[in-house]
Amino acid sequence: MKKFIAFAVSAILAAGLVLSLGSCGKKDEKTIVVGASSTPHAEILEQVKDVLKDKGYTLKIKIFDDYVLPDTALEQGDLDANYFQHEPYLTDFNRQNGTHLVAVDKIHYEPLGLYGKNVTKEDYAAQGKTGKKIIIPSDGSNCTRALFVLGQEGFITLKDGVKASDSLSDKDIADKNGNEIILAEASIIPAQLKESADGTLAVINGNYALAAGLNVKDALASENAESEAALLYANIIAVKAGNENAEKIKVLVAALKTKAVYDYIVRAYSGAVLPSFSV
Repeated sequence: MKKFIAFAVSAILAAGLVLSLGSCGKKDEKTIVVGASSTPHAEILEQVKDVLKDKGYTLKIKIFDDYVLPDTALEQGDLDANYFQHEPYLTDFNRQNGTHLVAVDKIHYEPLGLYGKNVTKEDYAAQGKTGKKIIIPSDGSNCTRALFVLGQEGFITLKDGVKASDSLSDKDIADKNGNEIILAEASIIPAQLKESADGTLAVINGNYALAAGLNVKDALASENAESEAALLYANIIAVKAGNENAEKIKVLVAALKTKAVYDYIVRAYSGAVLPSFSV
């Protein structure tokens, strides 16, 4: 009898273990886990938590402070979606890492800004466009954008035929006009500019400028909002391939592309962040 009871208990425990293991890794379809940069992506996501709650969903936001881990986590299935990047960066990341991530929809655009160490707008207007030290992002897509800003402002001339959709480097500069172009990882450029000599210039991503306390109104120049880059480099909701039509993703995107979120972006960021959708 004791042996029978022991066997029965063991069987019950084993069955429970199988059920437990079977449920491990199974995602809660009413929970949406999104990886995001803290500013402005997580802040924008916070605006739709209540809307999603009313629709029966719980939004969980995981903050990342770099441009690699949120894509790695998405590929591994730790996230349902991420919101921190534009499509050219995503395409380049897939190519370099063998990942299978896709863009679902565009939410906002962050114009790159040109900032200076103790350089006023009056100084900038009066000074020439030669002999400057200029720090720009080193990664392909952001480097491309920065080079187009420098070309737009007359600091450099790019080689014939290059496009905003290309992945450019400083080797694509035809003429630096006597300027020194310094490549750096995008996230550290605000700190690097702060430690630089007076007169140094830097092209900074909108989210990193906001995080560093820089005011977009103090930018000496910025990307043209109607340019090819403005359309191409909009920040997206991304998912792993195959999940584009998941109901929770559709609900998330619909909640983000509303007048309430549009108005929040316009009001909260004073031009440092612009909606990529119309209402």
